[in-house]
Amino acid sequence: MKVLIMAAGVGSRISRHLQGQPKCCVDVDGKPLIRQTFELLKRKGITDIAIVTGYQERYIHQALEGFSYSRYFNPFFRVANSISSVWFARDFLTTDEDIMIMNGDVFMEEKILDILLQDKRSPMMLSDSTRIEDADYRFNWEGELLKRYGKQLTNAETTGEYVGIGRINKEDITVFKQNTIDAIANEDYNCWWEDIIYRTVDAGQDVYVNDVAGVFWAEVDYIEDYDRIKEFVAK
Repeated sequence: MKVLIMAAGVGSRISRHLQGQPKCCVDVDGKPLIRQTFELLKRKGITDIAIVTGYQERYIHQALEGFSYSRYFNPFFRVANSISSVWFARDFLTTDEDIMIMNGDVFMEEKILDILLQDKRSPMMLSDSTRIEDADYRFNWEGELLKRYGKQLTNAETTGEYVGIGRINKEDITVFKQNTIDAIANEDYNCWWEDIIYRTVDAGQDVYVNDVAGVFWAEVDYIEDYDRIKEFVAK
């Protein structure tokens, strides 16, 4: 398993609380969040990791001192969404191993990673059915298959909140990579890396959902998310 981490964004919704640092560098129990993530991956034997940086990247590389990883830089982090980060890291998308793609500001309990490693379906996105009322990016799934997605879904239409982590097996990487290249070629700079997967749902292809209900995770979009992380760690 390889891991590609998206960590280029400014994080405008929480930036005023971060003293000029990227979201993935918030302190979690005395360590930057991104370092906690790397340590968790290492404990699981995952060492082939790439990270795409942009905003204030020096803080990220300082936080990861001592780790070996592939570095990619997205200079367009202020004007393009994460599709551009995947494009810059496209050489990392090889077909020799399955790949986990995650947003760098996600804090996850170790069980989250266990779930992803054990689930061999692809493409597969993690979601949480316990988070509906306050869900940010929303999923609607039936059985194990994603049917609808987006922030516009109502609570009644929402089955769970997207976690910020997905899995693409090596058999599916070529198509994902080509669709990413095509999106950039068509100047579709405003889409997220996940949109490349979601659009296959509209084309009638299967995208799987794994419900991680009951396992703690948080994506640092708002200060309330960070407070939830600190409260969980304190317990």
